[in-house]
Amino acid sequence: MEKNILVAFDDSENAMRSVIYLADNFNTNSRVTLLSIVQDTASLCELNSPELTPYFKSQLSSFCVLEDKKKELISAALEKAKAVLLDSGFKEENIEVKIHNKKRGVARDIIDESGLGYDLLVMGRRGLSSIKEFFLGSVSQKVLQQCKDISILIVN
Repeated sequence: MEKNILVAFDDSENAMRSVIYLADNFNTNSRVTLLSIVQDTASLCELNSPELTPYFKSQLSSFCVLEDKKKELISAALEKAKAVLLDSGFKEENIEVKIHNKKRGVARDIIDESGLGYDLLVMGRRGLSSIKEFFLGSVSQKVLQQCKDISILIVN
């Protein structure tokens, strides 16, 4: 039976394991959305306030380069996840990639997205991302406790 599946994804090994599990165990006619929620720290690159410390101002360009690198890493990880699904027989037109800036919090943003008509939410047990602030704490635990209207599969 085809499902509309949401995968909460960062660039961690656990997130990739959840995609591999999905690819190995679900109907390849299912629709899959790979969702990454990123901190909206890029707006700091545009700050120009007199209140900013001189040190922060002097390091601003370095910070902005890191932001660009973070987005590159997430995009590359999402492309790799998409390739895993394609190699398993999922149709390209049934795979959607979404990168959203954090609005209310990573867990809450995942929950909000899951309410948009998905049958199942798949996520790794813990996002141990190389980008520390991407998943703070156990997002999977927060989602599991707060999400009421969708089935959730936590992949270890």
